[in-house]
Amino acid sequence: MVFSSLPFLFFYLPVTLAVYKTVPLKLRNLCLLLLSLFFYGWGEPVYICIMLLSIAVDYTHGRLVERWRDKDRLARGAVASSVVCNLAILFFFKYWDFLAANVNALTGLSLPLLGLPLPIGISFYTFQTMSYTIDVYRQDAPAQRNIVTFGTYVTLFPQLIAGPVVQYKTVAEQLGFRKETMEKFTSGIQRFTVGLAKKVLLANAAGQLWDTARDSGELTFLLSWLGLLAYAFQLYFDFSGYSDMAIGLGRMLGFEFLENFNYPYIARSVVEFWRRWHISMTTWFREYVYFPLGGNRVSRPKWIRNILIVWVLTGVWHGAGWNFLLWGLYYALWMLAERLFLGSWLERLPRALQHGYTMLVVLLGWALFAVEDMGRLGAYFAALFGGGGLATASDFFQLRSYAPLMILLAAGSTPLMRDLWRRLGERRRSVLSPLLVLGGLVLCTASLVDASYNPFLYFRF
Repeated sequence: MVFSSLPFLFFYLPVTLAVYKTVPLKLRNLCLLLLSLFFYGWGEPVYICIMLLSIAVDYTHGRLVERWRDKDRLARGAVASSVVCNLAILFFFKYWDFLAANVNALTGLSLPLLGLPLPIGISFYTFQTMSYTIDVYRQDAPAQRNIVTFGTYVTLFPQLIAGPVVQYKTVAEQLGFRKETMEKFTSGIQRFTVGLAKKVLLANAAGQLWDTARDSGELTFLLSWLGLLAYAFQLYFDFSGYSDMAIGLGRMLGFEFLENFNYPYIARSVVEFWRRWHISMTTWFREYVYFPLGGNRVSRPKWIRNILIVWVLTGVWHGAGWNFLLWGLYYALWMLAERLFLGSWLERLPRALQHGYTMLVVLLGWALFAVEDMGRLGAYFAALFGGGGLATASDFFQLRSYAPLMILLAAGSTPLMRDLWRRLGERRRSVLSPLLVLGGLVLCTASLVDASYNPFLYFRF
């Protein structure tokens, strides 16, 4: 079940809110745990077992870290054991077939390919459970003694299948007590509707153009760039839309999750782009990988090593494929280049050129990210640089057809809409908000009823 589906909007969500708001306060975590397990098991009931195993493993390890607080060696061992257990589960489901296939191809061995479907959201909740034991060890958060409350954190349905990656320390206090007000609930509905509209009305529309370009048998220079721009917009509005929906749903339940996107396409450097894109993921890798390796407080060779390690891991976290490894290395090289010598040169350029440079790097990176087959990836890059002809009559038709949408997507990727909304004043906003929410829900519902195109981009996570 995904947020942008009719069963979620008209069955699961209203029933969940009604039940959650009805039960006594002391039972709400248990209620939320059971409702979240039902949500996760809607499509894959067998993988609830993996979820329960993760809860048991990390709850136990958190208690061990707390018990052995004065015995640092044992506490470190408990943290290491937790990390190994979590990564073993993630590796088995996400990477075994990829590794086995490549080992077989290189050595002639016959390691079995299991063909297991990937548990949805496993990358997100594995990172969250790992952060718990590390936060407890660092004393950034207390160990959770109530396994129901801990299970609620792991399974919390608003962010379970598509993020953001919620660190335990940021919600530990809210798990015990959270303030629920009508103002917060209303704000949650508004934020959820904005995210739903981003996903259904904007991302899905852009995705159809990307599919046309990706599957074209006659890929030209114009169509390849038009399709790549559409994919960039699809990914942004889809992912930021899901993050908005998660934040909105959290508010309806009394939680406050941290922001996950901050208009990344207005960035003027690659470093800035990654401060604005998928903030929860980059924060996780910075705090739990980069800093423990020494960050930038080490010699230059070790610092370069740290950057490479972080970005290789970031790449393969997104998927088991050579293109994701290349994508991680690609960004590692750009991050190193900007920090070593490009940064000072960029600062002297006009802002428009800084932005143009950043968007070119990002778009080429999205090509690496999107096309998983290496042969097709090579063909796509050839088309991007003119190897497949300039354009066809069909390409110009696509350009004319999608031009209004692309302009709207470009404007929506900047703070322009937000700033115009704020200028209306509180009184006008209070009148318009309910109308826009209702209108947005009606349009999204009509789109979901009428269309069969509603891809879920996070199946690999």
